[in-house]
Amino acid sequence: MKIVLLHGADAAEPPEDPVLGQIEEALRTLDHEVARVSVGPDVEAVIAALRSADPAIVFNLAESFDGKSALESNVAALLNLLGLRYTGSSPAGLLMAGDKSLTKQVLGFQSVPTPQFATVFRGALDHVGDLKFPLIVKPPQEDASLGITSKSVVRDIKELFGTMDSLQREFQSPVMVEEFIEGREYYVGVLGNVSPQALPVIELDFSAFPADRPRVASYEAKWGEGGTGGTGETGAEFAGTKSIFPTDLSPELVKRMQDVAVEAFGALRLRDYGRVDLRVTPEGEVYVIEVNPNCYLEKSGEFARAAAEAGIPHEALVGRILELAQARYSR
Repeated sequence: MKIVLLHGADAAEPPEDPVLGQIEEALRTLDHEVARVSVGPDVEAVIAALRSADPAIVFNLAESFDGKSALESNVAALLNLLGLRYTGSSPAGLLMAGDKSLTKQVLGFQSVPTPQFATVFRGALDHVGDLKFPLIVKPPQEDASLGITSKSVVRDIKELFGTMDSLQREFQSPVMVEEFIEGREYYVGVLGNVSPQALPVIELDFSAFPADRPRVASYEAKWGEGGTGGTGETGAEFAGTKSIFPTDLSPELVKRMQDVAVEAFGALRLRDYGRVDLRVTPEGEVYVIEVNPNCYLEKSGEFARAAAEAGIPHEALVGRILELAQARYSR
């Protein structure tokens, strides 16, 4: 079967994102023919490349359009308009999950637990007074923790105003202010459509985090950049963060987290696969803080590791995602 591996233009730039080669290798091992198509700013060129490839299905890894993550859903919409089958979520699912404020409104309407929040436009502070410190301030339409730093967690009104103003200037957009859940952070992958399967829980372990910084998955903590003054050295937050399979959780709490993850996946109408990020208080209260419908599928990433822990090695995971998408179109 001929498959197009669709990806963002930046993923193919040196050094190439390893996930591209890994997915392509898995597909070829599964006896598929693979052609890569890059999503650049020239829409007509993208359309021409897709039509020339004439795939049976598109394996959609595009997380942005022209470097803008807020336009991710437009890529899936383009595939719909071209009548192409593809893996992953629909434009509606990508749009709802891609805007953190919209995500939380949908989750709240569906009674999925998520922290209280407010969307703040420049000069307008409606509803912020109803929130309880500490708070975390985020750009609502960025992914990969872009815009989140150790200063994102604020504990008084002065810090709140300063951080909001900084983010609004940087991203030229409203910001989302959310009650910060003190506790541990977990990732739960979800795989499937008719009966979605929650994968084993992974914890983002902050135990070696700098003591003077809030335990939050900042851009530096995830990627090792942004906190070293441009020196190129690994930052303290990155060095102090690792993802692990926790061994001290009760079966009841694990099930609760997995159930909430599946509920969030369904509430946002996601398809095939996705990852739900959770915070859990010391009292065991579970909150959804973010949902990633097009999560990173690289072998060493949390989703693939959780799948492997569930007995689904990387090649089988790629095949399973493909099968799930094909089954949707055959119903």
